[in-house]
Amino acid sequence: MKHNHSVKILSLVLLICLFLTACASKNKNTTISSSSNSQMEEHHLLIAAAASLESVMEEEIIPAFVKKHPETRIEGNYDSSGKLQTQIEKGLEADVFFSASTKQMETLVSQNLVVKKSVVPLLQNQLVMIIPSSSKVDWKKFSDLKKAEMIAVGDPTSVPAGQYAKKGLDSLGYWTYVKEHASFGTNVTEVLNWVAEGSAQAGLVYATDAASNDKVKVVAVLPKDTLNEPIIYPVGLIGKSKEKAMAKEFMAFLESKEVAKYFENTGFILNK
Repeated sequence: MKHNHSVKILSLVLLICLFLTACASKNKNTTISSSSNSQMEEHHLLIAAAASLESVMEEEIIPAFVKKHPETRIEGNYDSSGKLQTQIEKGLEADVFFSASTKQMETLVSQNLVVKKSVVPLLQNQLVMIIPSSSKVDWKKFSDLKKAEMIAVGDPTSVPAGQYAKKGLDSLGYWTYVKEHASFGTNVTEVLNWVAEGSAQAGLVYATDAASNDKVKVVAVLPKDTLNEPIIYPVGLIGKSKEKAMAKEFMAFLESKEVAKYFENTGFILNK
């Protein structure tokens, strides 16, 4: 009898052990499944944006968006719109293109690399003439560029600010002189820095860039009628984006009232 009783107790212990092992295994599987779901919820966006947008994007807009979407990591790739266009044509795995000119955007749309229906002409900017803040010269108009020996300008072959400068100065009759005394920058930030450092006596940049650096001062604003069109910053969804839903959400955020104040505080004009 005692033997049978011992066998029953042993069997009961074994059953309890098997039950506990099964429960532990189930919990482990549940943990792995939860981990997988968590990983699937993470998002990564790459924004290809004009160099003149870097400050407001990195300091205001991206942090504000990530605060609302902590599962999303956003990386900014900033350069001249022409260079970004080339990178996208060569397969850059970006999700959103934010250009400083309609020209580059329209080219990518024509190649079906940017979704045409997604493009929004979001902002306007102005082109201004700047000199170092420390400069003692009394220059107040674009004709004063003919007094400069070194002028910083974006390369018209790839930099929208340079293309606008060439068109505007051509209209005013000063491009021939400027071209002969120009140091061509690869993007507008480089142009801004050359003037701020004093390596160029004058330069042409966007009003927003000039406002971001207290080492330069604006002496003249390029008249709009010299360009025959406003300086538009369009934003669009890249067709091969693997994060289309989140990219669209980010683009909608760019059009929100919250972001409008960030743009306006930086000196951009909302294109209404």
